[in-house]
Amino acid sequence: MAAANPAPPESGNVRLAAFLGDGDDVSIYRAMLLIRRFEEKAGQLFGMGLIGGFCHLYIGQEAIVVGMRLAARESDQFIASYRHHGQLLACGADPRAVMAEMTGRRGGLSAGKGGSMHMFAPECDYYGGHGIVGAQASIGAGLAFANAYRGDGRVCVCFFGDGAADQGQIAETFNMAARWRLPIVFVIENNRAQPSGAGRPGHLARRGAAFDIPGETIDGMSVEAVREAGARAIERARSGGGPTVLEMRTERYRGHSLADPAKYRRKDETRASQAPDPIERLREKILSSGLADDDHLKRLDAQVRSIVAEAAEYAAHSPEPDAADLDTDVLI
Repeated sequence: MAAANPAPPESGNVRLAAFLGDGDDVSIYRAMLLIRRFEEKAGQLFGMGLIGGFCHLYIGQEAIVVGMRLAARESDQFIASYRHHGQLLACGADPRAVMAEMTGRRGGLSAGKGGSMHMFAPECDYYGGHGIVGAQASIGAGLAFANAYRGDGRVCVCFFGDGAADQGQIAETFNMAARWRLPIVFVIENNRAQPSGAGRPGHLARRGAAFDIPGETIDGMSVEAVREAGARAIERARSGGGPTVLEMRTERYRGHSLADPAKYRRKDETRASQAPDPIERLREKILSSGLADDDHLKRLDAQVRSIVAEAAEYAAHSPEPDAADLDTDVLI
């Protein structure tokens, strides 16, 4: 076991280049696998009672954030919902600091005060982690407005789910983003996990049509498809063309949160009846093309599991916040 009360990790210890490597298929496979193994470990810690409150896992949706991260520049901003551990890791946040925040420890990204749903890493150009459904869209538009005002060429990539697409502030944000041609890309992660009989109509990419915002429906289980569509949308935003809506058709393999057993889903709605697993899909491509053999990929998995295990050890032994810190970092 690790020693009690280890020192907090240095800010930015795991950077974007370390996460995505050279951007080749093997590095991309490792990046998606890191998110998958991290989330699996988070589920274990939740079951052990080390993570309190809600915990929303990203398992099954890894290709979306990795593909968009590949399409973006390192200085572009990401902002997301409460299902955002994958976004944090993709932006280069330290897995130890992410896991420590989820366990409410002082070494976490928000000093143990945000938990699973509320984490920020501005040093990684990541701005949350928002528990209010759809809140990240209007805040993301604010980031994009600042980019346009400064003329710095940066683009904000804003992730939200199919449920959030019905929120009024989404329409209001679309209106402002289109009117001012803001450098922002709206990524709707349509995991099609609504209760039976309440499924989405499947054309969320057209939600911006009334505001003259173009949209595209993407296979969100293919990191290559996501990367290509993301690159087009980001370049359009960066060159002054304004926002784009990208509907990523994907799957989440767990309940809405770890408190949700997902009993409302029919057997024919399970992952087996849907698109291939994004990680397994890339693994088969790597093996068939001869980029790596099975032994090499197994070694990569072992390396990833070691990183995640270290993060869990750190999180389990990092001290809890002091009572004296209760009023710090609070705007009154």
